[in-house]
Amino acid sequence: MTIVTSYDWESNTWTDHTDDLASHQAWRLSVEGMADRARQTLPDCIGRIDAAVKIVLAGDVELLADGKAKVRSQSNGKVAYLVVNGECTCKDYAKAPGNWCKHRIAMGIAKRARTLAERRRQERTETPDAPAPAPPEVPATPLPEAPVSITLKAMLHGHEVLVTLRGVDFASVKAQVEDASQWLKAQSGHTADDTPQCPKHGVPMQLNHKDGRSWWSHKTLDGWCKGK
Repeated sequence: MTIVTSYDWESNTWTDHTDDLASHQAWRLSVEGMADRARQTLPDCIGRIDAAVKIVLAGDVELLADGKAKVRSQSNGKVAYLVVNGECTCKDYAKAPGNWCKHRIAMGIAKRARTLAERRRQERTETPDAPAPAPPEVPATPLPEAPVSITLKAMLHGHEVLVTLRGVDFASVKAQVEDASQWLKAQSGHTADDTPQCPKHGVPMQLNHKDGRSWWSHKTLDGWCKGK
């Protein structure tokens, strides 16, 4: 089967051909993939990113040969804003976080989505009998490391477990540690009391008395352990 691609990048329009549905779906997947990357990179601009996706899918972004772009206004179809070197002529550009107005974002999404869709089209043209390739995976932005983190080690139902708690400062993590300690004790069948825990095995100690002496220990398979 011969695959015909009828997308015109300059006018951003589609012509009705047999394979338009697959091509248009590939374009939408590329746009959504770029939008997901934008949401991870610009968390303060979620609303503007959603608006930019609508602009792109509506065909209101015209990518010019000189690297500029004309982006049509959503409120006035007769108005188009010019995006040049990362700057937009709209009023929102100056007050948007990092100057990322929806028109500037729309240009970036359209430009990168076009590259992905074109690559996909070439792959389908070179292998016409092969099924349409899956959309490329969008690399996820790694989560930033928490400023403060503490790892708890405990015995839970006979198994050793590690619980890592993270926060923005020591006070927030300290509160989590206290809550987690109470929870672990409750799950282990012990109430929150002053019974010391064995630092070696992570289990409650038992208070022993003999010949006027007192000490804490607990029984193991190898005998009694004093937590040392």
